[in-house]
Amino acid sequence: MKHLSKLLVVLLVFIGFNGIHAQDGNNPWQIGFGVNAVDAFPTGDSDASFQTGSVFSEFFNANDHWNILPSLSYVSVNRYLGDGFTVGLTGSINRIDDLGDTRVDNFQYFGIDAVVDYHFLKNTVVDPFIGLGGGYTFLDNDAVDDNGFGTFNGTAGFTIWFNDNLGFMLKTTYKNAFDSNPGISHFQHFAGINVKFGGKDTDGDGIYDKDDACPEVAGLEAFNGCPDADGDGIEDGKDSCPNEAGSKEMNGCPDSDGDGIADKDDACPNEAGTAALGGCPDADGDGIKDGSDNCPNEAGPAENNGCPWPDKDGDSVLDKDDQCPDVAGTVANNGCPEVTEEVQKQLNDYAKTILFDTGKSSIKAESTTVLVDIIQILGEYPNAKFTVEGHTDSVGSAKLNQKLSESRANAIRDFLIDKGIGADRLSAVGYGEDKPIATNNTRSGRKENRRVEINLQK
Repeated sequence: MKHLSKLLVVLLVFIGFNGIHAQDGNNPWQIGFGVNAVDAFPTGDSDASFQTGSVFSEFFNANDHWNILPSLSYVSVNRYLGDGFTVGLTGSINRIDDLGDTRVDNFQYFGIDAVVDYHFLKNTVVDPFIGLGGGYTFLDNDAVDDNGFGTFNGTAGFTIWFNDNLGFMLKTTYKNAFDSNPGISHFQHFAGINVKFGGKDTDGDGIYDKDDACPEVAGLEAFNGCPDADGDGIEDGKDSCPNEAGSKEMNGCPDSDGDGIADKDDACPNEAGTAALGGCPDADGDGIKDGSDNCPNEAGPAENNGCPWPDKDGDSVLDKDDQCPDVAGTVANNGCPEVTEEVQKQLNDYAKTILFDTGKSSIKAESTTVLVDIIQILGEYPNAKFTVEGHTDSVGSAKLNQKLSESRANAIRDFLIDKGIGADRLSAVGYGEDKPIATNNTRSGRKENRRVEINLQK
C-alpha cells in the first residue's frame, strides 16, 4: 500500500493545479471514481511467455482474464483545456491473479497515468472521447518489490451524463510497456461515476457566470441570465419600462389607449390621439388637442382657441376681418355695404332740400325730417366716409359766398355728428359760387346753385 500513498499525493497536487479553462465551458473540474479491470492476455506481446493470442483476440473474456478488485479501485481528476480537450490524471490499484493464461500469486498493481482526451461532442448526453498519454505501473508481491515500468497509453470511452454535473463513465486504456522486462503490456478497463464541479453562479439563477449576461442579477435562461421584472418577454436591459408589462412594438412599455404612443410618452394615455399632439385626441382635426380646444367638434384656428371665426352678418367676411360685422356687406368692401350710385343720388336728393335762414348757416326747423333720413342712410354704411359740400349762388361777393358755403357745410356736419355719425367719417368743405349746376342769371338757376351735397369719399 506504500504506492497508494504516493498516488494520493500526486492526485492532490493535480487537484491544486489552477487551469485556465472550464470543464465544459462552465464547470472547471471533473473527478471520477469506480472500479477497474486489468487484462494482460490479448496484447500481442510475444516476448512474454504468459501472453497468448493477438491484440483483441479475447478482449471480452472477462471470466478468464480480467483481474478485478471488488472495491473502489481508481480515482481520477480532469481539467478542461478548451475546444473539446481535457487533461487528466488517474490513480488505480488492483490485485493480479491472472497474467494471460498464467496464474500468479497475489500481485499488487498500482498505476498512475496522465492523459489528454479529446471529446467529439459538446453539450450532449452521450459524451464519447479518445485520448493519448503515458504512465507508470508498479507490480509487486512478497517475492518481488517495486517491479515498475513505464507505459504509452491509448484510451477510448464515453460518459453518459444524467445532468450537468453527474455521469456514468466507461473507458478502456491500452498500456504499451516500454520495456518487456519487467514491463507487461496490458488493457485496463474502467467503470465509474464522473462528477463535474467548480462552476460559479453568483446570482443563483442556475446559469453559470460564464454564460450569464447579467451575472449579478438573477434572470432567465431565455435571456442569458438577465431578468424580466415585468414578465412581458423583454429583458430589462432592453425594456424601456422594465417595471410595467408592455409590447415589443413599444420597447416593453404599455400603450393603454392603443394609439401607438407609449404611455410614458403619451400626454393623454387613456385617450387615443396623434403623435403630433403628444398622444392627445383632436376630434375636429384642426391641429389643436381637444383639451385645449374651446370648440373640440368644430375645426378652428389656434388664434381663436380652436373655434371657427364667426360671421354674424353672413356676408362671407369673417367678423375678425369684417369692418362692419353687424351689417352684411361685400368682400370687396371688407364686409361693409357699398354705396351705390342710386344711394348716392338719393342722399343728395335729400341734401338739396335742406334749408337755411337767408344769408346764414342756421338750419331751418323744417329740414329736420330730411336730416333724419340722411342719418338713416349714413348709418347703413358704417365704414363709408363722406364729404359735406356747401355751394352758393353768385349773388354778393365771392369772399362772402365762400365763407357762407363753408359755414353751412360745417353746420350740417356738426348736426350729423351730434346725432351719432362718427366725426372721422365726415368732413366739410365750402366751394362758394365756384361749382354751379345751373345758370345764376335766373332765379330758378340761383336756387339750384344754393345747395348742400353729401358725397362719398373715394
